[in-house]
Amino acid sequence: MDLKEILAVSGRKGLYKLVSNEKNRMIVEALDDKVRIPVFASSRPSSLNDICIFFNNNEDMPLKDVFKLLFQANDGCKIQDNKIANDVELKKYMAEVLPEYDKTKVHVSDMKKLFAWYNILLEHNLLSFDDTEEAAKTEAETENKE
Repeated sequence: MDLKEILAVSGRKGLYKLVSNEKNRMIVEALDDKVRIPVFASSRPSSLNDICIFFNNNEDMPLKDVFKLLFQANDGCKIQDNKIANDVELKKYMAEVLPEYDKTKVHVSDMKKLFAWYNILLEHNLLSFDDTEEAAKTEAETENKE
């Protein structure tokens, strides 16, 4: 799974696919309704590949790895609404799936985004965790650098 082309845009719901990257702006397409919009740097777009979750051991876990844990915990299905129905249930579920997350740095709003993004990516078949594919990519990148 490559999250480099999938963006979160500050102030906008949902996720976006990068369509083109121009000098002063990006053109992105909403995953849900396929509407294309221009995004400027002032909108603070972030690639999901660059986002991490804080953990108690002062390390961060990339979203890709978090999504993999969510995928495994949900048997490849969407997160059920009853597990994230309110703030108490949300925190409880987060602690079940990621018991070592930093409770002082990861806020309820972060959890809501995380679970919403997971469900969106799953709905659009953008989650795949083929370890052999990932290993081949890493090996190819290493060979190219040498």
